[in-house]
Amino acid sequence: MRRGTNVHALGGFNQIVILDTIRRTTDGLSRVEIAEQTGLSAQTVSNVSRRLLDEGIIRETGQRILGVGKPRIILELDPNGGYAIGVHLDPSVITYVVLDLDGQVIAHASTATPSGTTPDDVIDGMRDSIEAIIVDAGVDRSRVLGVGIAAPGPLDLDRGVVLDPPLLEGWHGVALRDALAKSTGLTVLLEKDVTAATVAELWTSSAHERDDFMFFYYGTGVGVGLAIAHEAVRGATNNAGDAGHIIVDPGGPLCSCGRRGCLGDAIMPRALVAQATAAGLVDTPSAPLDGRDVDEALATIAALAASGDPAAVAMLDEVADRTAVAVVTVANLLDLDTVVFGGPYWNRVSSHILQRISVQVNTSEALVTTHPIAVTVSRIGDDVAAVGAACLVLDDALSPRPSALLISG
Repeated sequence: MRRGTNVHALGGFNQIVILDTIRRTTDGLSRVEIAEQTGLSAQTVSNVSRRLLDEGIIRETGQRILGVGKPRIILELDPNGGYAIGVHLDPSVITYVVLDLDGQVIAHASTATPSGTTPDDVIDGMRDSIEAIIVDAGVDRSRVLGVGIAAPGPLDLDRGVVLDPPLLEGWHGVALRDALAKSTGLTVLLEKDVTAATVAELWTSSAHERDDFMFFYYGTGVGVGLAIAHEAVRGATNNAGDAGHIIVDPGGPLCSCGRRGCLGDAIMPRALVAQATAAGLVDTPSAPLDGRDVDEALATIAALAASGDPAAVAMLDEVADRTAVAVVTVANLLDLDTVVFGGPYWNRVSSHILQRISVQVNTSEALVTTHPIAVTVSRIGDDVAAVGAACLVLDDALSPRPSALLISG
């Protein structure tokens, strides 16, 4: 339970405690119930509630009769009280979403990630797209709480820098967070893409539905987001989740790292498309493939597998088997009970491989956990990393952190 403080100088923290308490209750709360749950005095709750009502962040939604006495007025978040923008920078596509305070997506847009352009040009395009989606969503710009960016790692989150993502050519040491904050005038938060996807699942889940799980991200690259005890795991440098070099097939293809059978090079979409092209299953341009080429080719491979084409079936079965090896490895290491699949390319192959992955994981002789592993799909869809990036902004605005109470000497 989140507890507040009655020290008047800490009204900002108390405000966030009250907001967090209200947002976690679907039916709203009375002022008395808020005081009981937070430990704040009735006067403090009344003062903060009035300020939040005046600012349009919460609203009164009727009355509730609880025993003897006057009916209690119920307070809940006003979805239009604030908005968060999420941006997902994938090497193939850049996705934008706007979330209201309830975490509902009210606007969505996407553009192909430009190739052959500088990071500065891409950032300028992000700025323009952010301004456009604010207009398209019809929201008051003054109520935009900030922008969250989900980007491929490795990242230096302390400095807000994209270090050297292997699939984003030319993005070495790019100060993405500060550059976008300067160009938009908005607060900007940066997060690794697989962690942002994990945050989205945590934010949109209820009770203990998502406590200990991995998020298996299938986009231009492959990664694993992690949650333990309902908290995203970031690691010592905030770069946890790089699963691309888990060896899933010692006799498999030669990886860029010099070893054979690494997960990333074995199952990433571009590798599948190259394999399918060589086998004559698809006809792709000879020039470097863009995101649309890969998406269309994956759709063709999946359609061929659905029609029973033996080569396509074998190819996707191999993807499922290799993925299952990685899932078992991570599940054993961290004692996880759930794996959630998602990402920009996941839906293209999900119908063919999801069930096979579940069977392969739960019948694996290498599985040592004492419980079955639930294998499921993100309900959020292709935009999961962008939604997670926006959820980071909401979390920053609505979730109390006791560290804010510390005063350095």
